[in-house]
Amino acid sequence: MTERPIVPVVLSGGAGSRLWPASRSHRPKQLLPLVDDRTMFLTTIQRTAAVPGTRPPLVVCNDTQRIGITRDLAAARLPEASIILEPVGRNTAPATAAAALLLTEGGGDPILFVLPADHVIRNEAAFGEAATLAADVAGEGYLVTFGIDPTGPETGYGYIRFGERLAEGVRKVEAFREKPDADTAEAYVASGRYLWNSGMFMFRASRYLDELGAHEPAVLAAARAAIEGARRAGGVVELDADAFAASPSTSIDYAVMEHTEAAAVVPIHTGWSDVGSWSALWEIGSHDKNGNVLIGDVEALDVHNSYIRGGERLIAAIGLDAIVIVDTRDAVLVARKDRTQDVKVIVERLQAAGRSETETDGGRTLLAGTVAELAHNEHARITTTRLEPSGRVEIPAGDRRNRHLVVVEGAASVTIDGSTSNVLTGDAVSVRAGAACDVENRSEIEILEFVEIAVDNR
Repeated sequence: MTERPIVPVVLSGGAGSRLWPASRSHRPKQLLPLVDDRTMFLTTIQRTAAVPGTRPPLVVCNDTQRIGITRDLAAARLPEASIILEPVGRNTAPATAAAALLLTEGGGDPILFVLPADHVIRNEAAFGEAATLAADVAGEGYLVTFGIDPTGPETGYGYIRFGERLAEGVRKVEAFREKPDADTAEAYVASGRYLWNSGMFMFRASRYLDELGAHEPAVLAAARAAIEGARRAGGVVELDADAFAASPSTSIDYAVMEHTEAAAVVPIHTGWSDVGSWSALWEIGSHDKNGNVLIGDVEALDVHNSYIRGGERLIAAIGLDAIVIVDTRDAVLVARKDRTQDVKVIVERLQAAGRSETETDGGRTLLAGTVAELAHNEHARITTTRLEPSGRVEIPAGDRRNRHLVVVEGAASVTIDGSTSNVLTGDAVSVRAGAACDVENRSEIEILEFVEIAVDNR
């Protein structure tokens, strides 16, 4: 077994537009609890922490995701984890280069375990065994990817053709293939020589940088300049914006893996999904006797093979087959299950029209909870805030609105201009316009929820 430390490099920059309207750019799919009660990012870092030899992760994300990422790292008890903030998305090769450069400062050369933040892996024991195999081979200088044993002729994934055996459970990569058409995919699967390309990798940091320098020197140069010009505060590294934006946008596959002579693949059988669409969530979900995945307040009559995800209201569905319905605060998606890849087209149209529904659902994430708008007009705004145990939030001062806070669940300590009072469920407190105010959840166990009514001071 390799004695090199393994550092998970978790790439969390994607927007997950095919999972709109749940996934928005300010709170993408990896920060949502889509499969169980944990976010997909939290599941990912907990999964990697169980692999022997791993150190705290390095997360690459953008600034809009920082609060959610920080919350999940705290929930996983990983305060020593580091974050790289991308000023602009440039795909996986530049992001990983920045991570490798940061982790080799001071002469270290860890094994990087590069993986997306939004994959589902059912068999985590098999995943751990595959990661251990890959680490041994990566320690010897190979650049290792993970191939998924195909369950059918899927056209939505790239493929890897494997060759000779390099070690027990490890094969040499002969070729990478782009997403095929249906006939080609069937031929790949029938041959028994192809795996799905998972987009997960392991390699020594120095080996990746050497190969990147040989095949995509512009990417390496831009990443180096971005690290050299980065702003650093605590465990957060904010890449230089101009330098990083100058990098070509390219993936690890294109930049390195398709060119190196040292590519290896570990086949894994782990119940894997990249959760790339609502139909993918239907496939991995818990089905009722009619083949439906029903989440939330849903009443279904003569509905089959469908995915229905409720939001804040009842959904009643009758006589449907192979349909997806997703309800959120401000948008509803209805689609045939075989057309859910086209959700991205709708998102592109909304973005072109300047619609805010692609960015946020009217809520925002706080370090200690969430706040969401319930209603507003030109003179008033009503929001609801949920604070985690011991969480605290500052109510902005300096505007011309009087505020009335009503606790609907839990117990709060409310401090107004330095004077603190306890406010229990059903109680209210008023905050005059311009006063400094903060609210703290008094409980170390329970959630605090309060409604804020802000009215113009006229």
